[in-house]
Amino acid sequence: MAISAVELESLLKEGFPQAKITITDLAGDGNHYAAEVVDESFRGLNRVQQQRAVYAALKGKMDGSHGELHALALTTKAPD
Repeated sequence: MAISAVELESLLKEGFPQAKITITDLAGDGNHYAAEVVDESFRGLNRVQQQRAVYAALKGKMDGSHGELHALALTTKAPD
């Protein structure tokens, strides 16, 4: 299964409504994306905590071998 960039962005916007989100399809197959999520809620959190928050927002789309999203190169940060 695959996930569209629009669906991926929608899930992230639902979890981080004020975030600046940039999605890049790395392979054109709907399974390999890069995402940059810049959100104030990340301030004071370490990188692992930020990424866990993003994975939670994906609502299981990356869970195990049956997930719709195979790979996500993730960059997270608080705004400058």
